[in-house]
Amino acid sequence: MSEKITLQLMINNETQHLTIDPRVTLLDALREHLQLTGTKKGCDQGQCGACTVHVNGQRVLSCLTLAAQAQGGKVTTIEGLADKQGKLHPVQSCFMANDAFQCGYCTPGQIMSAVACIKEGHAGSDAEIREYMSGNLCRCGAYPHIVEAVKQAAAEMSGDAS
Repeated sequence: MSEKITLQLMINNETQHLTIDPRVTLLDALREHLQLTGTKKGCDQGQCGACTVHVNGQRVLSCLTLAAQAQGGKVTTIEGLADKQGKLHPVQSCFMANDAFQCGYCTPGQIMSAVACIKEGHAGSDAEIREYMSGNLCRCGAYPHIVEAVKQAAAEMSGDAS
């Protein structure tokens, strides 16, 4: 039996302390220990992107990241994108406006990747968006709508919406 470790993480701008087994993934820490169930467990092998979150501003697959690796870091989940008053992040709003989801299971991971796509400057063309977002699978096939949502959000976030 492993010794437990205590972690301090800044999750969605709130300090959280966890005492967990060192083998616990960030995904399981979020879902099972902190009840932040917006981040989805899809394949649990890093192949679908449903578990995408941001750690220190970089997108990561939380199913492949040990919670201990995020020690002292800033973690943003889908629950942390909207502001304190409940106003949705532009990417969330654009996903809704463009019907960029069907069943919704992949949507949190898609949105977290889309935010990173825009932030990192990879939303210049449809092909660039598709390439950057290729690690996030949508079993319903909403890809054309996802690309449109990312393009619209990128334009809005740059102050260039037409």
